[in-house]
Amino acid sequence: MSVVGLFPYFIICAFILTLVYTVIQSITKNSTTSRTVVLQTKEAEKKRKFTKNEVSLHNSRKDAWIIVRNKVYDVTNYIDEHPGGDSILKNVGGDSTIGFEGLQHPSHVRDTIEMFYIGDLTIDE
Repeated sequence: MSVVGLFPYFIICAFILTLVYTVIQSITKNSTTSRTVVLQTKEAEKKRKFTKNEVSLHNSRKDAWIIVRNKVYDVTNYIDEHPGGDSILKNVGGDSTIGFEGLQHPSHVRDTIEMFYIGDLTIDE
């Protein structure tokens, strides 16, 4: 077959590659949009303000919030992973700053806890 005879195959291949590229771009764009929405939602959640009374309602293994340095964290999903076992439950629903600042915690814990940040403590009751 000559190059001229292969021309229709080149056209078909070019069309298929263009179609695949368009589909991939569409998927990537939708994925990025979804991630942006999730990040924006998380940012909005982070701006919430909670009273001590509100935090005190989240005081069980299945619904565990703590306060550390006037920030509120939902640690419910971290309880089973906590290297100190159930010691994290001592102050759920309340202020855990003293326990958190203890010598038992390595410095990277300050970064880890930020994954669970949901808002700030407000003085207003």
